[in-house]
Amino acid sequence: MRVFRVWPKRIKRSNGQILSPEMVVVVTMTTHASTPFVNGARELKNMYLSMYHCDLSKLTINPGDFNYTVLA
Repeated sequence: MRVFRVWPKRIKRSNGQILSPEMVVVVTMTTHASTPFVNGARELKNMYLSMYHCDLSKLTINPGDFNYTVLA
């Protein structure tokens, strides 16, 4: 398993959802992945929904909208 710290690069607003650089999450992947965006970013979407009530599926996002670091 890998652990990532993920945060948006800029503020993004769409469909009543707001994503800002202050919204930092720590995501634990269920597989040994090189990025947190594999498997449709399921773990990342679930973490943003549970922590910030921000539904990433309603935003038009791509991996280029985020910075991330590997923690473990």
